[in-house]
Order: sequence, then structure tokens, then C-alpha cells
Amino acid sequence: MVHAANVALVYEGGGMRNAYTAAVVDRLVFNDVSFGWVGGISAGATHTANFLSGDRIRARKSFVEFGADPRTGGVKSLVRGTGYFNAEYIYETVGAPEADLPFDWEAFHANPTPFRIGSTRADTGETVYWGREDIQTMPDLMRRVRCSSTLPGLMPVPVVDGVEYVDGALGRSGGLAVDAAIDDGFEKFLIIRTRPRGFRRTPPRSPQLIKRMLRKRPAVAEAMLTRHERYNKSCELIDELEKSGQAKVFYPQNMNISNMERNFNKLKLAFDFGLQETNQAWDEWMEFLVA
Repeated sequence: MVHAANVALVYEGGGMRNAYTAAVVDRLVFNDVSFGWVGGISAGATHTANFLSGDRIRARKSFVEFGADPRTGGVKSLVRGTGYFNAEYIYETVGAPEADLPFDWEAFHANPTPFRIGSTRADTGETVYWGREDIQTMPDLMRRVRCSSTLPGLMPVPVVDGVEYVDGALGRSGGLAVDAAIDDGFEKFLIIRTRPRGFRRTPPRSPQLIKRMLRKRPAVAEAMLTRHERYNKSCELIDELEKSGQAKVFYPQNMNISNMERNFNKLKLAFDFGLQETNQAWDEWMEFLVA
């Protein structure tokens, strides 16, 4: 058991690439490692919820077995209007007590660890980070995780308190919630990435198409067109934190899947690669967490 009270755990999103980093959640939960703060955006918000509920099996199934389940989406789901990823089913149906992938709300609610889940207002492009003070029930949590993960144009846009929200990766950090941890007073970080070391985003190739697709939500279009700038700035910050000794950063060395992958064998292989890499880094991480 390790309690790293002065360390913030930050999960990057990345859609189905998070099958790779679900292995990190698995190992941390299995070894009863806790932190002073946990946060994530998009698929990283799912990791945050599963980690804080202490459910390593659900962490894997959310991105491996369940990720390959045709009920969770696909082209037919997109045509039906439920989204390429069927968000209502994934986030607001399947976690119920008698459903296929029940979420342990009681364990999550009893965990005192502060957390942040990031999303983006569709009307203004403003970043919102929700925490424990905003979430009193499992529907509160699952709706916000869904908001954090909603890909504009590919998934129906959910509403919280009368406001539409989309993917938190379009917000001020570009998808890396280190800014929220810093705002909450943390100076030491374990950051779990889903892109390889040195990766940087480039401007979108079809800006006019994005503007046309999102003409009813111009703030979202603008956020998509400029996300690469904010993302790359966050990458530079993470590099600086790592160089100064304030952060340990997990970078996938064998990422074999895209954010849209739905093939079970490929998802399972990604998880296995992630577990192997986590095991290799484990001793170094533990030294960092207890220092």
C-alpha cells in the first residue's frame, strides 16, 4: 500500500487508445496505490472514475471487452443518430447495478480523494472542471464523464444544468489536465499519456469543413481549430516538469491502435503492452511516489 498524498495522478484521454493505459489503472488498483488528487479528460475521465471506485476489472473491460461490443457504437450507431460511440449506453446505461458493466458508486463516493473531470462548454468554449462538490449521485458522475468524452459531430451533445458540453480535450489544456492539478495546488505529478514521447499535434487539415459541420456551434469549431496550440503547450509544460524532477511520465512505447479501434484482439494486445510497460516502470514510480 502506498499513499502519495502530495502527488497528482493525471490521465490523458485518447478514445480506445486508453485500452493501453487501462493497464496502469489495473496495476495501481491491484497494489492499493492512492494519490492526493486524480484527474482526467475524455477517456481519461473514465479512467479517473474507475480508479477511484477501485475497480481494476471494470477499468480493463471498459476499453477491451466492452470497447469491442457492437452495442457500444460503430457506423450503424452513427447512422441511427446515437453516435459513433453510443454515449448514452456507454456512460448512462451500462453502469447501472444490474447492467452489463456495473459501476461501484458506493466505493467511488466513499473515496475521499479530490478529483477533477474536464469538459468544454459548447456555447462559449470555456473549460469546466467538475469535482466532488459537483457530483452527489451516480447519474451526476456519469453525465459529466459523458460530457468530457463527447466528440463533436460524432456523438449527441449532452446537457448539464441547461448547458451543452463537449469533449474536454477542446479546452484550455488541449486534453491534459495538469493545469487543473496545478490550480489545486499540486507540484508533483504522475502523468499517464496515450501518445508517444515527442508527439505534437498539427493544425486540422480541413478547417472549412470543421466550420461548416459546426456552424451552429462556432465556439466548438474555434476550439477544434486551435486545439493543437494548447495541446502542444501542455506537452512543453509536461516536459519541463519531467526535467525538473516534478513528474514521472508514462509514454506508450508500442501503441498499436487508434482512438477508434474496436477489434477485440488489438485492444487486448494494447492492454497487454501497457501492462508490460507499467511493470517495467513500476519500481521507479514507487520510488518517486514515496520520496
